[in-house]
Amino acid sequence: MARYPFAYDRGQPYFQQVSDWIADIFYEKLPEAGFEVRDEQIYMAFQLERAFAEKQTIFAEAGVGTGKTLVYLLYAICYARYMNKPAIIACADESLIEQLVKPGGDIDKLSRHLNMAIDARLAKSPDQYVCLVKLDEARLGHEDVGLYKDLHESLPEFVHKHEALQSFHAYGDRKHYPHLNDEQWNRIGWDTFQDCFVCDLRHRCGQTLSRGEYRRAADLIICSHDFYMEHVWTYEGRKREGQLPLLPDHCTVVFDEGHLLESAAQKALTYKLKHIVFEELITRLLKGEVRETLAVLIDEAIDQSEMMFRVLESSCQPIAGSDRKQIMMSERLLQEIHRLCEILTAIEEELVFESELFTLNEYQLRIVEEHLEMMQKALGLFHHDQAFICWATDSITGLSLVVMPRTVKEVLRERVFASKMPIVFSSATLSVEGSFDYVASSLGLDTYLSFSVNSPYDYQERMEVIAPQWSAGGTFQEKMEAAVKLLMRTEGRALILFPAQEELQKFKREIVLHTECAGMRFYFEGDQEISSLIAAFQDDEHSVLGAVSLWEGLDVPGPSLSNVIVWALPFPPQDPVFMAKRQASDVPYEEVDIPYMLLRLRQGMGRLIRSREDRGIIAIFSEELHHDPVLREHIVRVLPEGVCLTNVL
Repeated sequence: MARYPFAYDRGQPYFQQVSDWIADIFYEKLPEAGFEVRDEQIYMAFQLERAFAEKQTIFAEAGVGTGKTLVYLLYAICYARYMNKPAIIACADESLIEQLVKPGGDIDKLSRHLNMAIDARLAKSPDQYVCLVKLDEARLGHEDVGLYKDLHESLPEFVHKHEALQSFHAYGDRKHYPHLNDEQWNRIGWDTFQDCFVCDLRHRCGQTLSRGEYRRAADLIICSHDFYMEHVWTYEGRKREGQLPLLPDHCTVVFDEGHLLESAAQKALTYKLKHIVFEELITRLLKGEVRETLAVLIDEAIDQSEMMFRVLESSCQPIAGSDRKQIMMSERLLQEIHRLCEILTAIEEELVFESELFTLNEYQLRIVEEHLEMMQKALGLFHHDQAFICWATDSITGLSLVVMPRTVKEVLRERVFASKMPIVFSSATLSVEGSFDYVASSLGLDTYLSFSVNSPYDYQERMEVIAPQWSAGGTFQEKMEAAVKLLMRTEGRALILFPAQEELQKFKREIVLHTECAGMRFYFEGDQEISSLIAAFQDDEHSVLGAVSLWEGLDVPGPSLSNVIVWALPFPPQDPVFMAKRQASDVPYEEVDIPYMLLRLRQGMGRLIRSREDRGIIAIFSEELHHDPVLREHIVRVLPEGVCLTNVL
């Protein structure tokens, strides 16, 4: 295979040759294969040339139908081959990854129509793989035991053997188990409280084996934002522990749906503490010969951790529409946290002496020390007022304390943007009413290139936007009746976007009572693996898909999606993260709530028209926009040119 996809002349600037080759593709080669010439796509290509040539960060905002994915893929592949390192394509979530790599997707199109061998491999997040330890617990548990026993027996033969592996392959991907709903998967999927370092099965683990596969990619490694930020955050720690970083050395990063990177960065930098995990880890030290002073401190730490979590639980309040609980800080809770920090510090000092005696297992000792260091960092944030955001979540194994730094700007500046490589933020929605300031500020970017091109589609002729008026204030029943009318009008073929799982579940219970829709098949996010769910919806033309997270990335051209119902304006939730953002703002409604809502609304509306032949309805269920002229004006301004907002169903 030739290194470059064109005849490379070393006497000429490389990027000029790349630009000329890509222009030939969009003007000649792809049109010969049936693609149309798009001026917006070619304009984007010339903009990206500068970013790659000068190794700069660029916001590439291009509307639906511009073919932006083909542009950044071609530049990323050429740059990877020039630098002899893979390029990273980081997508907002796993469903977007599947859209990119599926048969008939953009990578497949380039490979077929350009007769080009592209080495693209997936690097999925750990929570997309079966955890063998959790699977063992599930098949010996109390729910769906038969299901998990069958799954265990279907694992590759080498998983069950104890001798050295002679041949093996990656397995256990969430996609391979589409019949499991989210609740069933969560019982066996990896989570952050799994201690992989001391797991006896780690060398037979599907996620471990998958890393050997994707690290050999020559052109592209495709992962999620979450996984990329986890790589950034754990890079130094994994090197200290003698492990390879999650991702290999790479030459460039493209953040598809780049406006969502901040939340992924916050998630990666989050600390999660749980009493049961701490107790299990710290008691490992007691299995060796330890001095009495250390043993007493370990017992005190366990008791104090239990006390802290007990006080924490009494300090929590549920948050409507969220699985997060707000923590009401009190002097008593702070005292318990500080007391635990003092005991952990004393244990760390004792471990220095113990390590010199060589009575403890060195590997186990290092794991415990790493966990204690993480706990100290997390709990230490409580010493710094307003430096963190915290909340609690509940599960069958007890309460978890989640602590997140308030901003991620410094980490992104130091570990991502200071890397001196081209970085592309690509999306149809990176600006808010013409300005990139909202996204750039959230990421800590001061210097960047940017451009914006509109969609080539005729929205005025093909999109109808309705905001029904309500006689009783937009009650749930009023929304149900309006939704049923719209579903009957388009004979299904609809995507319903909900603000939270509670609303989705309520709709799911109520829709079975409406006999008018009895002939329609309904799919709901969470009932099965997401890419399988999307494929089923696309193949079943008169079906309806209800979702909470598919505001971005869902690409279903054709009549299967002719109706998008926005159940409520997608304002940010009243959870601790956005509460902290509001507290830090002088005018939170204008600086936090409105920009977030408008970006998400634009994304949701973008699910409707995916090709020149598509047409359909957008319905926005909102009482407030009929009484708030400023809000209505914001929404009118983000509608495609020529599209009007009407009130009649």
